[in-house]
Amino acid sequence: MPVIAVVDYDMGNLHSVCKGLEKAGATPKVTYSPKELAEADAIVLPGVGSFDPAMQNLRSRGLEEPIKEVIASGKPFLGICLGLQILFESSAEGTQPGLGIVRGKVRRFASEACIAIPHMGWNQLEVTQPKSTLWEHLPSEPWVYFVHSYYVDPTEPQIRAATVTHGNQTVTAAIARDNLMAVQFHPEKSSNIGLQILSNFVAQVREKVPA
Repeated sequence: MPVIAVVDYDMGNLHSVCKGLEKAGATPKVTYSPKELAEADAIVLPGVGSFDPAMQNLRSRGLEEPIKEVIASGKPFLGICLGLQILFESSAEGTQPGLGIVRGKVRRFASEACIAIPHMGWNQLEVTQPKSTLWEHLPSEPWVYFVHSYYVDPTEPQIRAATVTHGNQTVTAAIARDNLMAVQFHPEKSSNIGLQILSNFVAQVREKVPA
């Protein structure tokens, strides 16, 4: 089974992510060691919480450059929730610079009378990259589980792999470019659909692992 490094930077639900990866047929390894990130077959960057503490924790553990290096190397990479947002340049939630791997900003949902913030619960994706391996074996508008008050706004719209609509606001729900994939929702909390998405990622990892 492929070894997938799950980045530990004190920002959230490592246990449920690892359980999901195990069910999807991978061996998860929770780590903050740059050496173990480089040795793993793929990387998952999960996250729950706020933008600034996330970036501070990554930098204090010396993980900023190793993460950039593994993505640049072509190794499969999946960001989840806050792990998507910190790939961007900056966030309205804080003052820390993000990783800047993806051009664009993180914005807050605008207030509307008919919606709750945070956007919490099940919602349907509108897939904008239907050929992305993330969406294989899924229905056309799958339901997944969200918990977020902020969303990513990429400078280059073609990186969007899916959107979601909350009230009158349609925002980016996932991005994909080459080996880099990241989602705003929680696949590990999204029942069979989420497990299929994780399985699709693991299948992509297997294709890159030498026999």
